[in-house]
Amino acid sequence: MLSLQDYTTLFVTGASQGCAYGLIALGFVLIYKATEVVNFAHGEFMMLGAFAAITLTSLFGFWPGLICAVLAVGTVGYLLDAVVMRRIIGQSQTSVFILTVAFGFIFRSIAGMIWGWDLLSLSTPFSGSFDMGSVSIRSDRIAIIVLTVVMCAGLFFFFARSRLGVAMQAASQNQLAAYYMGIPVKRLVSIVWAIGAMIAALAGVFNAPLTQVDTQIGALGLKALAGSVIGGFGSIPGALLGCLLIGVAEPFADYFLPAIKGVSAYILMLVVLFIKPEGLIVQTFQKKV
Repeated sequence: MLSLQDYTTLFVTGASQGCAYGLIALGFVLIYKATEVVNFAHGEFMMLGAFAAITLTSLFGFWPGLICAVLAVGTVGYLLDAVVMRRIIGQSQTSVFILTVAFGFIFRSIAGMIWGWDLLSLSTPFSGSFDMGSVSIRSDRIAIIVLTVVMCAGLFFFFARSRLGVAMQAASQNQLAAYYMGIPVKRLVSIVWAIGAMIAALAGVFNAPLTQVDTQIGALGLKALAGSVIGGFGSIPGALLGCLLIGVAEPFADYFLPAIKGVSAYILMLVVLFIKPEGLIVQTFQKKV
């Protein structure tokens, strides 16, 4: 029988993992809202961020190395859209799906050739634990939760108050009208890809002390995708809510139902889709084309 302390520990563990999924899902949704492309290689941005941080933090220290790693992955995201994805606009969704999946394999292979195929660890300043009465919570889990709150607030003010953010919203709603208004739509879409990649890289760095780093951690992106579907794909609040539900449900499902360990996220997604196919939070607008 679990004690209250055990329940609290499982809840905080799940909430922190859900926040990591949520950070990845933010990039999924941003890219989808701007281009209607589901980037199945998005989890690999998380992986590349973690690997890059291992090298760069050892050279420059944690915070400068973190910034360099995030900017490097953002550059990869920008170039992926500007050089490749922009060229297949108008092609079938099947072609886009196959292409993004292929890039996932390519990124994993490149990472394996550069950093190897073994598990690596990343040291962060968030070692130790935070005591809440009789409950001890790892500081790196608290850091992920705080990062998610800060990123959500930052994105809200960016899209609501900055000229660039408002222009991105206009382009995501009606690209042709935005183009006629003088908005550089193509460049803005590439910037959205860069922003999504940078957020995923941050998730990879902050999640690295919990999972360690190898070429397969990008698979967490599939759980972030499941969370996005649960919340209502295309809705940023919905994606965060769905990922939090998955994150909190996973440790309890793994404890009480060990037979479904690892697949509880997808079972939850199927249950929600049966009950509410449009997701928990429906978009309040339709994209204009």
